[in-house]
Amino acid sequence: MSRMDSSPQPLDPRVRIGHVHLKVADLERALAFYRDVLGFELTQRYGPGAAFLSAGGYHHHIGLNTWESRGGAAPAPGTTGLYHVAILYPTRAELADALQRLLKAGIPLDGTADHGVSEALYLRDPDGNGVELYWDRPQEDWPRDAAGGLAMVTRPLDLEGLLGEPR
Repeated sequence: MSRMDSSPQPLDPRVRIGHVHLKVADLERALAFYRDVLGFELTQRYGPGAAFLSAGGYHHHIGLNTWESRGGAAPAPGTTGLYHVAILYPTRAELADALQRLLKAGIPLDGTADHGVSEALYLRDPDGNGVELYWDRPQEDWPRDAAGGLAMVTRPLDLEGLLGEPR
């Protein structure tokens, strides 16, 4: 039986998305956003055209480079590519901190949502890449349908409630 005819085997549940590597037009401008606004730590510069950032001492969660994109424009609407990179915060309080950082930096939101399983903020980085900042509710609180399947929703997010989240 060929691979195409066989049932796919599920991935090991420990598999994770390790990092995202973004082409940017201006490395310093991208660093100002990911490091100075969002708070990622610079772990390494790789010559004048690349930098790596992380949270918590990991080698890198975000790679930035200008190798093929220095001075370039964002992809035109209607083209394929990255929809957004999603950055998972460990708690609602940490997401509230991220929102405060965005507000302080004057970075506009494209939208917000309560998905039942998570609460999310949507925005654009300086190169026009979509960015989702979110936290997951505990799995036992996720909405389920009558058969027990996941029942995600998109509802308005209470931003005032999020901003009032105790630290």
